[in-house]
Amino acid sequence: MGEEVACCKRTGPGYGTPLEAMSGPKEALMYVTCVYNGTGREKPDFLATVDVDPNSPTYSKVIHRLSLPYIGDELHHTGWNACSSCHGDPSSDRRFLILPSLLSGRIYVIDTQKNPKAPSLHKVVEPEHIIEKTGLAYPHTSHCLANGDIMISFLGDKDGNAQGNGFLLLDSQFNIKGRWEKPGRKAEFSYDFWYQPRHKTMICSTFGAPSAFTQGFNLKHVEDGFYGRQLSVYDWPDGRLKQTLDLGDNGLIPGEIRFLHDPTKDTGYVECILSSNMVRFFKTQDGSSWSHEVAISVKPLKVQNWILPEMPGLIIGLLISLDDRFLYFVNWFHGDVRQYNIEDPKNPILVGQVYVGGLLQKGSPITAVTEDGKTWQADVPKIQGHCLRGGPHMTQLSLDGKRLYVTNSLFSTWDRQFYPDVIEKGSHMIQIDVDIEHGGLKINPDFFVDFGAEPDGPCLAHEMRYPGGDCTSDIWI
Repeated sequence: MGEEVACCKRTGPGYGTPLEAMSGPKEALMYVTCVYNGTGREKPDFLATVDVDPNSPTYSKVIHRLSLPYIGDELHHTGWNACSSCHGDPSSDRRFLILPSLLSGRIYVIDTQKNPKAPSLHKVVEPEHIIEKTGLAYPHTSHCLANGDIMISFLGDKDGNAQGNGFLLLDSQFNIKGRWEKPGRKAEFSYDFWYQPRHKTMICSTFGAPSAFTQGFNLKHVEDGFYGRQLSVYDWPDGRLKQTLDLGDNGLIPGEIRFLHDPTKDTGYVECILSSNMVRFFKTQDGSSWSHEVAISVKPLKVQNWILPEMPGLIIGLLISLDDRFLYFVNWFHGDVRQYNIEDPKNPILVGQVYVGGLLQKGSPITAVTEDGKTWQADVPKIQGHCLRGGPHMTQLSLDGKRLYVTNSLFSTWDRQFYPDVIEKGSHMIQIDVDIEHGGLKINPDFFVDFGAEPDGPCLAHEMRYPGGDCTSDIWI
């Protein structure tokens, strides 16, 4: 990491430490990726600016929409061009939001500095150029690097084959540099990734093949090996695959992955979506390799009137507070948001839980069945008279850890399969108040953004970022 450390002086983007970030300014705006792809409405996806300042007259409203120039992108995850990994670099500036398009392969670069309330399109990296130079398609996670480069995971090749997966490097001007990983031993899949420079390691999850998941979810695809159950451990920054952790049946479909924010720590978590386990990974005692164990398990529920006799939680939306005290995730099927105390990383304790949707809410034809044969459904409150549609998915946490924002679209094809009402009526964004002293979650009744009321018709709201201070995915070196 010599080159990256050398670039860092005293002034730059982000914060010197995760704890310092917690005392940063309160968020006032939120950028939300909004999807029309897959809804049947022939409109381009857009980036919404949402007012999240409770003292503003437009609080809880969309105040700007940046429509993108193409149809069929499927905006998904996002990232910044610079973050706390180069806090000391005076030439670095957290100005541009990176928007990879999961289906088209396009990468949009958005300028958020000229007018934070009304960001503008700065550059488009076209998919044919990426394929020509690297063979990569289906981009997912974007992370900034301390040397000014941007690294993006890609899930496969242009035909949706997972074997074509890898990592793209863009330079600070968003020009294609090539692949990050070195030739040789190759991972079967790639998805979300996180690097921990002081441990010279990057770990990547292994969701599945685009040729499978873009068709909708099919259990047969899991049996046929089109979804992953491994973690890929790479040398950092060298890019050589050094270890593969087989998570087995406890780790079916690994999704989002997070190290603890403290850069000295050698442990983190990955959500295993289908198994509905949160798996902890850690360096072995002698420091020579990495290992794993199940830290949290969400048991499947016996149900009536569903496609299967048991319903997994389908955990997703993993997030860790900046002080490494609390871990959050959601159950997309069951409909609850959870908060765990992870001060002892080996033994997480559930301290907060609230239902904000799901397949089991009252009024649904689906019911859960207890061991004694009784049926139950979840009480899901209305917010400002609005029913909460679908299941919770993406999460974003305020710097101080007191406000958790949640949207409810996973991926348009899966939304249509499991929550068709979200396709028809649109999704929404809510805010949950967090007790950071003792643990606890409570829905904020004053905040509700209805993306079903968009001028061009209902859309799907996905990932959220706030300008200038979004550190829930920053990496410290």
